[in-house]
Amino acid sequence: MERHTQAVRLISSTVRSFFERAEPYRIWHGSTNSTRPPAQKAGARLVDISGLRHVLAVDAAARTALVEPNVPMDRLVESTLRHGLVPPVVMEFPGITAGGGYAGTAGESSSFRHGYFDENVRGVELVLPDGEVVFARPQGRDADLFRGAAGALGTLGVTTLLELRLVEAKRFVRTTYRRTDSVAEALAAIREECAPEKGNDYVDGILFSKDHGVIVSGRMTDELPPPGDRVRTFSHAWDPWYYMHVQEITKSLPSSASSSSSPAGGKVTEYIPLAEYLFRYDRGGFWVGRAAFDYFWPVPFGRLSRWFLDDFLHTRMLYRALHGSGESARFVVQDVGMPYGSVEPFVDFVADRLAIWPLWLCPLKTPAGPSFHPHLRAAGQQGEMLNIGVWGWGPEDSGAFVRANRDLEAKIEQLGGMKWLYAHTYYSEPEFWGVYGHRERYEALRRKYKATSLPSVYDKVKVETDDEGPRGAEAKAAWWKPWLKSLWPVGGLWGIWKGIQSGDYMLHRGAEWKWKPDAEGGDGKPKTS
Repeated sequence: MERHTQAVRLISSTVRSFFERAEPYRIWHGSTNSTRPPAQKAGARLVDISGLRHVLAVDAAARTALVEPNVPMDRLVESTLRHGLVPPVVMEFPGITAGGGYAGTAGESSSFRHGYFDENVRGVELVLPDGEVVFARPQGRDADLFRGAAGALGTLGVTTLLELRLVEAKRFVRTTYRRTDSVAEALAAIREECAPEKGNDYVDGILFSKDHGVIVSGRMTDELPPPGDRVRTFSHAWDPWYYMHVQEITKSLPSSASSSSSPAGGKVTEYIPLAEYLFRYDRGGFWVGRAAFDYFWPVPFGRLSRWFLDDFLHTRMLYRALHGSGESARFVVQDVGMPYGSVEPFVDFVADRLAIWPLWLCPLKTPAGPSFHPHLRAAGQQGEMLNIGVWGWGPEDSGAFVRANRDLEAKIEQLGGMKWLYAHTYYSEPEFWGVYGHRERYEALRRKYKATSLPSVYDKVKVETDDEGPRGAEAKAAWWKPWLKSLWPVGGLWGIWKGIQSGDYMLHRGAEWKWKPDAEGGDGKPKTS
């Protein structure tokens, strides 16, 4: 803890010096899971918190963990599983950090029960913009800061420590795949699987098309798989990518609705080790990794090539390549929270206008606003929404790409939805505050906690196009860089090189959380007594 205290003292001193000179700054975490174009430039004023990357303590009796903000999910899960515990909400990508989950928006397959990641944070240490260090909790003197900083992207202070709630972990997730034949049936199945009497710990879904959906439900269990069944893993180079596995094992199933007379009709069940389940989408980044094969089209999208290139196809490396290559400028990566009644028309819009498949479905328990998290926009209304992940190629022409994103934003607004703010955001400032609201409350917090010299949430998320603002002018002056990257395969090769430079490919190779069959029994079958 002494190391942490010394590090926070240095951060506080650095922040105070910027405050006294009334200079804005940005926070350097060392990595990012945002797809927004990077805003840093040479000489930018940075507060480096990349060293805050340790789990300081796990209290098994209290079921809490003290975690620095740059602890990624895989290291967090490894630490808590040693005590038989796990965070209630674990982001599916191993490299997403605890601080990112609090300062951003993180809703995962357990969020229908536990809400967003920050709703499971019991307290947070923050360095305020004048250098003061405070520990804010949901109740107490700084409760407004605790609530206001959640999802505010670091615009009220620097997060330096989190106290997380934990729950009991079990060895496996008994995972059931339920086939659906229409969007309406998929929505009904999701709501049914989220019902308390079902006892599920996890629920999400994949729409491969309008007539092939799969709703995935999971229950933690210490129960061993039935004799003859094997434990299913997704972390090893020869394992299938998760979404492809789900598609393959359900493609010949009848709809679960048409097979309702049989308990097992339209369903298949398997056992997945808990950590393997939590990070099941890491390889291939859901299905976004397939775009790498679209770009490097001479390389076949086959099992052998996926095995050979596995180091480059985990999410940490995919993010490095996406930013390094410049391809994020034409790749649609949007997560949208929608009221259930608006999901079908939104799926129709995405299918007709963007032709992006698959789509991810994740049910959410949403808080009452105001909040930068997606929520039901009726004042003070808690409820349920569905996260729809829209990830795929957009138009190649930059102007058409911007228009497609603007049209998507307009449709989201029309249908009463809200976007996650990690991605490209093209709203004008009035449009942005019209959607996310509570500007007066947010600005009052910024004044109270002396944060007005920091970039606002809108400043951080807005993508400047053409000649808009200083970033647009800088982009115009350095026109040759995106032009050079646009020449195939220069951008892609540069992205790969940036990934190799990062060394991130080493992180998954020796990960402790990966299921090791020999520890339980050969060929992935647990030993039985």
